[in-house]
Amino acid sequence: MENILLIFDMLNFGLLAFLWWFSIKNYRVLSETIPIHFDLDGKADRFGNKKYFYLMPAVLTIIYFLFMFLIRSPESANYPVPITEENENAQFLIMGIFMRWLFVLISLIFLNSQDYMLRYSFSDTAKPRVAFSTLLFSIIGSLVVLFIFVGIFK
Repeated sequence: MENILLIFDMLNFGLLAFLWWFSIKNYRVLSETIPIHFDLDGKADRFGNKKYFYLMPAVLTIIYFLFMFLIRSPESANYPVPITEENENAQFLIMGIFMRWLFVLISLIFLNSQDYMLRYSFSDTAKPRVAFSTLLFSIIGSLVVLFIFVGIFK
């Protein structure tokens, strides 16, 4: 099981590093004004300085360290069931796997948004590579699976 957790940790750090690399690599080609917010139809409704292109990697870095803190100290998390000596190991493992999986999904949302922001700054007909609703439903589906596992191992 430790191998799976290590693979998740490497994947999560790799996604964070890739977002930083992507942002630094493409910063030069951006115009001075870029889209920074999109409406529900995918059209930019707010624009800002191209320095905002570093906001996504900075926020994801903060989220990464928050998740790492929760993973390293699982007793500080909030659980839907009481933690006892009998279920402690199972619940901590479920939480550790879920937090790592959740970070993967959040990273993909940030990467998709950053890519869309870059492509939209060149063409207002650009579409996101993955629909936001798909990523949102992935998170909701993961929560359903999480609560099922927590219920099984309570």
